[in-house]
Amino acid sequence: MNPVSPAPAAIAQPNPQELALSGSWTARGIGTLQPRLASVRATAAGTTIADGAGIEALDTAGAWVLQKLLLRLRAEGTVVSLRGLRPEFAKLLDAVGEQQAGRGEILAPARVPASALEGLGRGAEAAFEQTVALFGFVGESAVALAQSVAHPRRMRWRPVLYNIRSAGFDALPIVGLLSFLLGVVVAYQGADQLRQYGANIFVADLVGLSMLREFAPLITAIIIAGRSGSAYAAQIGTMSVTEEIDAMRTLGIAPLDMLVLPKILALLIALPLLTLFADVLGVFGGMIMARAQLGVGYGEFLDRLVKAVSITSYFIGICKAPVFAAIIAVVGCFQGFRAKGGADGVGRQTTRSVVQSIFLVIVADALFSVAFSALDL
Repeated sequence: MNPVSPAPAAIAQPNPQELALSGSWTARGIGTLQPRLASVRATAAGTTIADGAGIEALDTAGAWVLQKLLLRLRAEGTVVSLRGLRPEFAKLLDAVGEQQAGRGEILAPARVPASALEGLGRGAEAAFEQTVALFGFVGESAVALAQSVAHPRRMRWRPVLYNIRSAGFDALPIVGLLSFLLGVVVAYQGADQLRQYGANIFVADLVGLSMLREFAPLITAIIIAGRSGSAYAAQIGTMSVTEEIDAMRTLGIAPLDMLVLPKILALLIALPLLTLFADVLGVFGGMIMARAQLGVGYGEFLDRLVKAVSITSYFIGICKAPVFAAIIAVVGCFQGFRAKGGADGVGRQTTRSVVQSIFLVIVADALFSVAFSALDL
């Protein structure tokens, strides 16, 4: 006895406010359904009930067609309510809808929050979820780093060296230029005030302490956050949306070992060296401006700089750099892994990585200032 083949997909519209779905909504069953779908119309600004109790089978092809129909009707201004669908079919329909929206094929109308309070609550919930996920990523990265330290042969040194070159050596021109100009600005702004009191020589104190202790590490971290942190997020985000990371996991390659640890180690090495370079160029810019505006010679400036800036103040600025480097690398990689959809998702996460990195770097710098003040450093 031959099994009875399921009926093909069908859709009936007894009236503009009602749709009856039936049959097998599968790749084989929807073959003759397309002309009927184009003729389905609903009353604008009305409510239409779609009865899915008659659907006998549903696969991804049928779910795609059904989702496309529902979203078309909703885009035309009709409120469509799907009822009677089996739970397993409803889950498949929702999953296909998410994929369509993520790829930009069909965008469901955005849900407007019922109130400002609800919008605030949803935003707080999303921020809390992202914070928890970030702490989880930090923990996973720390465990992977500890395992690599315990087994140095696991570390991929070639990517580390490549990232040192791209994040460190290639950033020397922009870091040096901005630090030099910042030193010029600091000396120029202080020149008028110091000249009024005949304290020209104290321009060395102003430039030395401000550049070595605060400005050089901070401006270097901000530049690297915008330059390298965004590159990390874009690279990993592109690999995520093209499923390269899933392929790495399938091959048994840990993405953290391959993509994250080399970037963190490279930035931990490169950023302190870039900060040292920024110190030199910033002081040099201030020294040139002191000579031009205040008549303080290079020798006098350097003699006063050695007396004004203690070794403690110098190392305070250098010691901030590894913390800033860890923040930039971890946030950039974390946002890259969270990229979904397509190019729009990659761009969105790249922007978030830069904003969050700079924000956390400034917060960390403020905490350093409070801690050093409490310790009288």
